[in-house]
Amino acid sequence: MLSKKTNRLRRAKRTRAKINELGAYRLSIHRTPKHIYAQVISPDGKNVIASASTLQKDISADSGYTGNVNAASLVGKAIAVKSKSAGITNVAFDRSGFRYHGRVKALADSARENGLQF
Repeated sequence: MLSKKTNRLRRAKRTRAKINELGAYRLSIHRTPKHIYAQVISPDGKNVIASASTLQKDISADSGYTGNVNAASLVGKAIAVKSKSAGITNVAFDRSGFRYHGRVKALADSARENGLQF
């Protein structure tokens, strides 16, 4: 029997293989019970173009508690603004095997509202 984490990583591997095949910039997220992180990664996988997380002072101050939907939407807005300033508007969404629900969905919706296309 496989663990919950192993299953998530298997799902992530499958998604990343497809994104690599497409050759697109990747908006990769990671979520823990207390924080959420987002990075825009180059198609070769070697460079991080932009990053945002609830660890940043401005986001954590605005949201109060960092493990909720409100904080995730602030991270989505921040990553969209940073990647647009770097000249990237089209990305592939890599949810890292997490369900598209709750905080993951809030981050994605906020990024879309602020100009990222995926």
